[in-house]
Amino acid sequence: MISILKSTPSGLEPQTEPSSGCWINVVDPTTDEIESLSKLGIPQDFITYPLDVDERSRTEREDDGTVLIVLRVPYFQGMRADIPYITIPLGIIINEDLIVTICRWKNDVLQKFLGGQVRAFSTAKHNQFVLKLLLHTASKYLSDLREINRATDILEDQLQLSMNNNQLMEILKYQKSMVYFTTALKSNELMLERLQRSQLFRMYAEDEDLLEDVITENQQAIEMTNIYNTILSSMMDAFASIISNNMNMVMKFLASVTIVLSLPTIATSFFGMNVPLPLENNAVGYLIILGATVIISLIVVAVFYKRDWF
Repeated sequence: MISILKSTPSGLEPQTEPSSGCWINVVDPTTDEIESLSKLGIPQDFITYPLDVDERSRTEREDDGTVLIVLRVPYFQGMRADIPYITIPLGIIINEDLIVTICRWKNDVLQKFLGGQVRAFSTAKHNQFVLKLLLHTASKYLSDLREINRATDILEDQLQLSMNNNQLMEILKYQKSMVYFTTALKSNELMLERLQRSQLFRMYAEDEDLLEDVITENQQAIEMTNIYNTILSSMMDAFASIISNNMNMVMKFLASVTIVLSLPTIATSFFGMNVPLPLENNAVGYLIILGATVIISLIVVAVFYKRDWF
């Protein structure tokens, strides 16, 4: 799907044909759409690279000045997915007239621009548009990390009383997401450092300042990812022990109850034998035996309770 948009005084408006200063947003293009983009002077490789889900963050420049920037952006697959949060490649192609964004799936970063949630950006100012896109990508990582932290806090409360592995498996899913985030953010960091060394964003001082902000946000996201990853690893180890301890407590309680209930059974079994026994001819002998077993059971319960065996 191809969308052509352009900034106007009234906001971002769709266009029917590409023109100078417009933004072309491409989502999972067909073969015909790729060919139509190639006719605009965009190298076909630049179009297909971001469609590879394993493509790493990088930059590439053609002899005619066309620049490709590939970055990894966060993508939410849903709470029921095996890995709720992954990262996907987003390609940004810049030439003299156009800026093109290419991705296999719709993502929240571009949806903010398409939905008018990003203020003060113009499709005609290519460098500033790219920097704002990079900045909102780093901010999206921070936002998703906070969502992961909230989800793991809920799992932490559930795990304290758990005796099965369901919550541990949920935490493992988020731990996998942390691996995706760590790899993508470090790859983005290398790409940003390369952009900083290039001459692409040195035309205006405000562009250089904005690039510095992007690098800072990305570094903050890396630090937060490392912190949350360490916390999740510690939680996995700690709560595996908690689940085992909870199970041991249940087994200890059941063993104690079994011992207490076995005392009356032992006493009545003796007096059920077909041999002469004390109190067998006493009218209240049964009550005496029953009272004695109850007293012994209560004493055992008191001892177990004092030693915290219940």
